[in-house]
Amino acid sequence: MKYMIYNKPFLLSDIFMITIAIDMMGGDAGLAVTAPACADFLNRYSDAHLLLVGQEDAIYQAFQAYNHLQERWTIIPATEIVAMDEAPQHALKHKKDSSMRVAINQVKEGTASAAVSAGNTGALMATAKFVLKTLNGIQRPAIAKFLPTKNNDTICALDLGANVDCPSEQLLQFAVMGSQLVKAMHPEKSNPRVALLNIGTEEIKGTDTIKMAYSLLSQSQLNFVGNMEGSEIFDNRADVMVCDGFVGNIALKTIEGTAHFMGNAIKNEFKNNLYSKFSAVLALPVLNKFKKQFDPRRYNGAIFLGLRGIVIKSHGGTDALGFGYAIEEAYREAQTNLLSKIEEAIAVELTSIEENTTKE
Repeated sequence: MKYMIYNKPFLLSDIFMITIAIDMMGGDAGLAVTAPACADFLNRYSDAHLLLVGQEDAIYQAFQAYNHLQERWTIIPATEIVAMDEAPQHALKHKKDSSMRVAINQVKEGTASAAVSAGNTGALMATAKFVLKTLNGIQRPAIAKFLPTKNNDTICALDLGANVDCPSEQLLQFAVMGSQLVKAMHPEKSNPRVALLNIGTEEIKGTDTIKMAYSLLSQSQLNFVGNMEGSEIFDNRADVMVCDGFVGNIALKTIEGTAHFMGNAIKNEFKNNLYSKFSAVLALPVLNKFKKQFDPRRYNGAIFLGLRGIVIKSHGGTDALGFGYAIEEAYREAQTNLLSKIEEAIAVELTSIEENTTKE
């Protein structure tokens, strides 16, 4: 058989590698992006194995140039593709053999430690939640992502779009999950600082839901440092930023848009005249360092936090470099014992809430 396809499931315990399922057909460009990203990732990580999920012939043709890596990638066939504008419920009901669904199934069945997709966000969340279910104590999963801050540090922001409207108890759950994610990914941060994104730093600011969330966070065992304004996101005064998906998605898109605007503005200023062009040559090392530090592709890859499995969402319009970072994020998170830690932390907070309620 010319394709490298497993005829039977294999167990992770059978090999000493981290196995990641990749939705090869998702995103704006599909295989044109996912294939080179997967090959580059395998070249950099010798202890990784990728399950390439999608249309067999197309994947096989795309990977002919990477036959030297053939022992570390396996094609898993899927006959359908979820369109980027497809309704989530339609994809969930009618696309049961989509590359997205089959990739997530690999996590459910234990043949992969994580799944990565650049496909339709709504469909990916609906499918992942249906197939994997949520962890004990978690009402809804959240989209979490690390953003750059000053001093070459990062902040974990959630929710970035999965839940438009969230009760205060759910914001507390996000805080617990985000705190555990930071500790898992950055062991040096044993007591992550948690902040609540709000319109002001004062306790009396915000909606009733935000005020109640402030109260719950203050009574929790988390390292809650209070409210945070949008202008403070990059100031490194917190390790976790909590908000509902409506606010979080607007904040994320505003950040991306501002970065794009500033990049173009700086580029145009240096093109103004001969003197500015000469200045650009002198400033090139600094500009390149700045560009690399805030390149959104380096922070591509958001986890659907709160599920019984690791699912990473890549930006649909990213290139091979950006998709590679999303795979790397899945690889790093698969190395942690994140899910059990979240369940344990949530159980502790739920017990604490019940005790406080009883006392009142």
